[in-house]
Amino acid sequence: MIEFDIPALSCGHCARAVTEAVHAVDPKAQVQVDLARKRVQVDGAASRVALADALAQAGYEPAAR
Repeated sequence: MIEFDIPALSCGHCARAVTEAVHAVDPKAQVQVDLARKRVQVDGAASRVALADALAQAGYEPAAR
């Protein structure tokens, strides 16, 4: 499982946009969005780099860990 902290994550629209960005890279990925913690967990086949790039392109830049 890959986790991302995403500071811009704040609402249901954000959660949908993040989920769609992940699914654009890995359609079968399971995505869990925690709005309170501003965290996204992805369980799938795509690499961390590919997912981070997709999230950034959607406007949800992951925070550096």
